[in-house]
Amino acid sequence: MSSGVPTLSLSDYTGSDPVLRAAFSAQLFEGLKRYGFIILIDHAVTPAAIEHAYDLSSRLFALPDAVKRQYAQGPRGYTPFRTEKALGQQAADLKEFWQIGPEREGKEARGPTEPPNVWPVEPAGFRSDLLALYRELQETGRLLLEALAPGLQLPAGEFSRMVDDGNSVLRLIHYPPIPPDADSGSLRSAPHEDINLLTLLVAAQGPGLELLDHDGHWLPVDAGPAALIVDSGDMMARLTNDVIPATTHRVTNPAGANVSRYSMPFFMHPNADVVLECLPSCVGAGAKYPTVRADVFLEERLRAIGLIRT
Repeated sequence: MSSGVPTLSLSDYTGSDPVLRAAFSAQLFEGLKRYGFIILIDHAVTPAAIEHAYDLSSRLFALPDAVKRQYAQGPRGYTPFRTEKALGQQAADLKEFWQIGPEREGKEARGPTEPPNVWPVEPAGFRSDLLALYRELQETGRLLLEALAPGLQLPAGEFSRMVDDGNSVLRLIHYPPIPPDADSGSLRSAPHEDINLLTLLVAAQGPGLELLDHDGHWLPVDAGPAALIVDSGDMMARLTNDVIPATTHRVTNPAGANVSRYSMPFFMHPNADVVLECLPSCVGAGAKYPTVRADVFLEERLRAIGLIRT
C-alpha cells in the first residue's frame, strides 16, 4: 500500500452507526482532497467476482488479433494496442482494452459518447457476468458520491440524481509484454488524469500504478486483491473547483519480468445532460472552469485521446 493514501471501509458508511458513517464521509473527502486517491475495502464486489472477471478478460485478450479487431467500433468494444494517447502525449500507450457502457433498451446510440455495447461471441458468459460486475461497481460508485455530499454541502440524493441515467464505463485493460520496437518514451499508460467523476479500479493483476503527489513525487499505489482503488477525475475537479483534484497518475513499464498486466477501471460518469459547473460551496475566489455539459466535455476529451475519430 502506498504511504499516506488512506484505506477506508465502505461498511462504515453502509452500516447503522451514524458516527462511523459521518467519519467515513469526512475521511473520504479529506483523502480525495489530499491525494486524489483512496483505497476501499469491505465493499460489495466479491473476490470471486473479481477473479472471474479477470479470467474472462485474459481469455478475451488471448483471442487472435484479427478476431478482436472485428469488434473495434469506437468507444465501445475493442480498442487495439497502441491506439490511445494520453492527453498531450505524442507516444501511444502500450495497452489494448475493451469498454462496456450501460446496457440500454434497444440498440440506438445516444450520440458519439454513448454508442451501444459491442459483445464478443466468446468467451462464454462474458456479457452476463461483466454486466453483473458493472451494476455492482455502479452502485458502489453511487454510494461513494453520496458519501462526498456532506463535505461539499450538497443535499442527500443530489449525486444519485446526477448518475441515475449515466454513462459509466467498465474498461478491461491488457498491457502486453513490452515489445522490442516500443518507443523509448512509451509507457503502459502515460501520465494523465481521468475524465470522469470517480474511478473505481478493481485491484490490478500486477504492479505499476503510481500517483503524482502535491510535492511532485511519484507514489506507488498498491492494494490487496479484494480492494478497490478510487480516484477523482476531471469532472469532479470542475464541479469542486479543484477542491477535489484530478490527480495525475501513470502505469510504468515492468522493472522485472516482462510479462502481461491486467487492469479493470470503472469510470463513473454523470448523466449526459448534467451541467458541470462550480458548486456553490467551492467557489472561493472564483470558478476556474467554464460551465459545460457533461456529454460535450466527454466528447471533446474522447476525440483528443483518439477514441472518437469521425
